[in-house]
Formats: sequence, C-alpha cells, structure tokens
Amino acid sequence: DTKVTQRPRLLVKASEQKAKMDCVPIKGHSYVYWYRKKLEEELKFLIYFQNEELIQKAEIINERFLAQCPKNSSCTLEIQSTESGDTALYFCASSKATVPNVSPS
Repeated sequence: DTKVTQRPRLLVKASEQKAKMDCVPIKGHSYVYWYRKKLEEELKFLIYFQNEELIQKAEIINERFLAQCPKNSSCTLEIQSTESGDTALYFCASSKATVPNVSPS
C-alpha cells in the first residue's frame, strides 16, 4: 500500500448517466483529496476529507456530485447525472497531514 489506487482507470459515460470513481488511499493516510483536470485548463481542487469527515469542497461540487470516504472502505466520487462539461481527468490523492489553506478556486 505505497500508492493511491484509483478505479476505474478509464470511465466513459453518455450524458445523464451515473459515473462512480473509487479511491483507496495509502495505508495510514487520513486525508483524501479529489481534483479535476479539464483539457487546456489547470488542475482544480474538488473536495477533501479527513477520515470520514468532509472538510472542504469547491463550489462546483453541487447536488449532482456525491463524495464520501467511509471508514475501512474506499472513498468515492460519484456524478449522479453526467453532463458534457464533466469530461476531464479526475485525480485522487492522500496524505498523513494537510496544508492549512486549500484554495477551492
């Protein structure tokens, strides 16, 4: 468990479908982060958890997005009803500690 495991590696969905991504953090890490990288845009922060608790989320995380990080289970980011604007690379990361300020930009 020396790396974050993210599944699936590739996910293709049509509009208005559910898209679910799983993230298994590095063992011993209590912070989990999700980011999104759209083509020709910078990497953007989406959401982060400390253990199971949601700490901060970006404004773009609305009612279409469901994120959770249950104890002893993989963390998930789910888009309830996909839109064309959701096309992107989604990244999960974990750490033992966090930076004091996470800018949701």
